[in-house]
Amino acid sequence: MRLVMVYREKSEARMSVETFIKDFKHRTGGEIETMDPDTRAGQNFIETYGIVEYPTLIAIGPGGTEMAKWRGMLPTISEASAYK
Repeated sequence: MRLVMVYREKSEARMSVETFIKDFKHRTGGEIETMDPDTRAGQNFIETYGIVEYPTLIAIGPGGTEMAKWRGMLPTISEASAYK
């Protein structure tokens, strides 16, 4: 299982997203990957998973299956930790 945060670094949400990622690691020991939607890899990723709002946190299971998605707002750390 992997968690991927899709957000733009040059956005108002940057500080809250980066704080969330840091707190998640500190409290759970889990990692959250980051993805910039403005890169080529990011474009492919958002098209694959139908992401149109930022920030979006997506939990991806075996074989690339989407398990959960939080759009436009951050979940609680306990909600996200179920997918680490």
